[in-house]
Amino acid sequence: MKRNNRKTAPKVADGKVQRKNRSVETPNYFNTPQDIPVIDRRKPGHGYRHLLTKRQLIKFIGILPDWAELSKGLDAVVLAPGTFNSDGWYDRGVVAICAWERELWREINPASYADHRDLLTRLGVPCEKTGGAWLCKFNEGTARAYQLLHVFPHELGHHHDRMTTKSKRDAGRAEGYAEQYALQYEKTIWSRYLEVFGLD
Repeated sequence: MKRNNRKTAPKVADGKVQRKNRSVETPNYFNTPQDIPVIDRRKPGHGYRHLLTKRQLIKFIGILPDWAELSKGLDAVVLAPGTFNSDGWYDRGVVAICAWERELWREINPASYADHRDLLTRLGVPCEKTGGAWLCKFNEGTARAYQLLHVFPHELGHHHDRMTTKSKRDAGRAEGYAEQYALQYEKTIWSRYLEVFGLD
């Protein structure tokens, strides 16, 4: 059987080397605007677990009073892998809620405890001072409530920050704005959250 050598070098046209393979990015919610936000669930990662389901997230979105306005320019809500230094993140139209540690209890620093003490008290999370930190004894229900009532609105605050700037390019008011947005928002929806989800 006669063997032919296959041509492996890219074609040259008008003195320019042509790309051999397709170079267009596959469309996804990071590079292509979505008509309605995609809800995506990724693997939680080693040592983490998702406490939220897509269904619970959709149910929660249903109780948000201004979702139609807030979701403008929002391409995706992601249940993202866990990370040791973040509960969530925002990246130009994509909001993420990170998976929780498998061990539900967590230590938080005094400044973070002071910022979130009101919500932790309302959720009934027992917290005790241990050395230079506070040990917060979450269970599945209270950790889920914390993610929905604080983490998600915080990241939505970054999106709101970006969408209310003139250029709509950057969230210029940063962490302080997102934190205040979350604190105000959680109080607005607290009673409705209890009606729909409870704390179990």
